[in-house]
Amino acid sequence: MPVLPIVKYGDPVLRQPTQPVTKIDEPLQKLIDDMVATMYAAPGVGLAANQVGVSKRLAVLDLSVGKKPGGLHILINPEKVEAEGAVTEEEGCLSIPDFVEAVTRPERVKVRYTDRNGEKREISGEGLMARALCHEIDHLNGNLYIDHLRGFKKERILKKIGKLAQSGMW
Repeated sequence: MPVLPIVKYGDPVLRQPTQPVTKIDEPLQKLIDDMVATMYAAPGVGLAANQVGVSKRLAVLDLSVGKKPGGLHILINPEKVEAEGAVTEEEGCLSIPDFVEAVTRPERVKVRYTDRNGEKREISGEGLMARALCHEIDHLNGNLYIDHLRGFKKERILKKIGKLAQSGMW
């Protein structure tokens, strides 16, 4: 399972809504395995397919970063069907490395998805799980956590990224 390069902020694939997965076949299974290896190597708790340059509605998620059996979730064509409450906490992103900001997300969510075996499922999450589910679904819709920021906070991050890009360090 090779580790794939993670696309960084500025790549157009991150801003385009991903395409629904229509077939669960061997190439998709390989992509899932490679995404899991990439997420764990980063290390991160979630990764969307467009973060590795693939426009598919697919995300992997494991809050334990591989340390807890049963912690890995493969989400094909996930859709948020319920959300309630609001909580503001720091959030980061593998596609915007070394930056974190406080973002408001739902406190609890319910998501419908298909698993890697083609079974329709639902997952409910609160706290960090709710945050991670929303974060990855945002990616699949072409949105980033910085889109939830306003004013100075957003300008500061974008300015720093711009300087890094100009220096060739991004």
